[in-house]
Amino acid sequence: MPLDTTSTYSSTLLRQDGRRWNELRKISASISTQPSSDGSSLVTMGNTSVVCTITGPREGRGQRDNNNAIVETELNIAPFAQLDRRRAGRTDKRVQELQTTISQAFQSQLFTHLYPRSSILISLTILSLDGGLLAACLNAASIALVDAGVPMPSILAAVSSGVIIPTDNSLARPEPILDLNNAEEQELPFLSLATVRGDADEEDKISVLVMDSRVQLTGTDNPAETMLRIGLDGCQSVRRTMEEVIRRQGTKVMQGRR
Repeated sequence: MPLDTTSTYSSTLLRQDGRRWNELRKISASISTQPSSDGSSLVTMGNTSVVCTITGPREGRGQRDNNNAIVETELNIAPFAQLDRRRAGRTDKRVQELQTTISQAFQSQLFTHLYPRSSILISLTILSLDGGLLAACLNAASIALVDAGVPMPSILAAVSSGVIIPTDNSLARPEPILDLNNAEEQELPFLSLATVRGDADEEDKISVLVMDSRVQLTGTDNPAETMLRIGLDGCQSVRRTMEEVIRRQGTKVMQGRR
């Protein structure tokens, strides 16, 4: 039974896990976790953990595009990642949607024209799932691609955001919340978005936007606009964490070469 976030938040202004509306779950990331691969990473957002490995860029036979590399994604959810122990196969609709979204996101983000007639494979394994699956996968893939040396204009950083819509007079207007866990995703409308850093004197640009629930798009208190606004700020915080991980790895590599 989902937790009654609406009534609880209105009285305490705290979510079920003790976070305030704009607080991210604990984020940790590691790079080069599997030296045998071209690039790899491990990203944990709260209780959601994702391992990513990159294969390529490698030239392949029968490549459909003679001018660009093709980005492909394979996503596997471990049976022990969820409480119901249900195995999500490759034919699972949700898995297919995630794979397509991730592939399209990096197809337009990476400098694929530098690797004609080649392929880049993003392999993702979900070790633990507690909300924010798409965001965690995008963040893990972004760090692993940096480790693989695939050039891109900016790190792609992702997060989920939702909104608590009042059902009575307890809340004057919809209240946004950042980085939803699984219980909140089951109960509240939310979206997932990813941004890339804008040029000088420009705001960050939205690269991925997936609306996972139906919400009102018009009116004075527009829930979609509210979720977007907090999501943009959340992506900036996530990007700072990812950049720090990459800087530490770069420093470690340079020290090893001395």
